[in-house]
Amino acid sequence: MRLKPIEQDLFATHRSTKSNRPILLQGHERSITQIKYNRDGDLLFTVAKDPVVNVWYSVNGERLGTYSGHTGAVWCVDVDWETRHVLSGSADNSCRLWDCETGKQLALLETSSAVRTCGFDFGGNIIMFSTDKQMGYQCFVSFIDLRDPSQIKDNEPYMKIPCSESKITSAVWGPLGEYIIAGHENGELNQYSAKSGEIVNSIKEHSKQINDIQTSRDMTMFVTASKDCTSKLFDCTSLEHQKTFRTERPVNSAAISPIYDHVVLGGGQEAMDVTTTSTRIGKFEARFFHVAFEEEFGRVKGHFGPINSLAFHPNGKSYSSGGEDGYVRIHYFDSQYFDFEFES
Repeated sequence: MRLKPIEQDLFATHRSTKSNRPILLQGHERSITQIKYNRDGDLLFTVAKDPVVNVWYSVNGERLGTYSGHTGAVWCVDVDWETRHVLSGSADNSCRLWDCETGKQLALLETSSAVRTCGFDFGGNIIMFSTDKQMGYQCFVSFIDLRDPSQIKDNEPYMKIPCSESKITSAVWGPLGEYIIAGHENGELNQYSAKSGEIVNSIKEHSKQINDIQTSRDMTMFVTASKDCTSKLFDCTSLEHQKTFRTERPVNSAAISPIYDHVVLGGGQEAMDVTTTSTRIGKFEARFFHVAFEEEFGRVKGHFGPINSLAFHPNGKSYSSGGEDGYVRIHYFDSQYFDFEFES
């Protein structure tokens, strides 16, 4: 069997009808660094290389509010499963906890270097965040239990794991909050125990930096995005490599569909690396691959620079992309996408 090719205009991107155009979110002055849906999918959180953390209604793109307090680029954002708290990490050497509804800052966790990744565990009680290796400081991944006020007050995580060899560039919680899965600058993947801090498992399937890690909705699998121009699918528990999706340019972000065996990849050359004669100019599409066949079946254009972050809506009927151009685009799939067919 092989995939039946799908035309690029299958996705609701370049149609003449107003209802089928993507929703364009314009709330940042600089490049988007990460976008994240809450568990229900009604809210979309966006951060960029400006100090603003924005939250939007995903259904219509209306901005609900901002979380103001950071003084530098915000590299990462997460929201707990019950949409009570928001977590953000910034180049201003801080990780901040916010009340989702009111926008009030609940905690300020100061660090020695920029916070690159952050996230809530399954229950929303424990947070992890990693810092960059810079200014003479090494990379650390820290864990704080929000149920213990003293850890926040004293700015003392219950555990700090040093990463001396290669800094963490992406990280997510594994199933049930037993460990985190971290991607490193040198292409390694490590599982760190959230209780002991030990490395439970370690593999190196990528030859260059891992830019993004996202899990499937049931948290059994995760997909990576790497500077080595590939995205790979792994088992969350064993770290066993399952599939590889190849492109011709660095992959900045990858996401797994919650309803189909599809992954979407985004990336592209940095603007500073593009020359007027380059054949890669303008190739900033989101690219869709079938998981089983590792074949590309569709692309979506729209951004004027590399795509830095991608996220599927939890219901699988739309996805969002954030780019180097500072825009976030919400794309709704056409009906043809749900009538996906195979050829024998």
